[in-house]
Amino acid sequence: MCGIVGYIGKLNATNVLLDGLEKLEYRGYDSAGIA
Repeated sequence: MCGIVGYIGKLNATNVLLDGLEKLEYRGYDSAGIA
């Protein structure tokens, strides 16, 4: 399984995206990152 996390808004995107990646942590270990 895989997952995609995105964010559009005025808050600090780093914290929101890191939280999303943590929630997807066990879906697969092929790759993860922030661009």
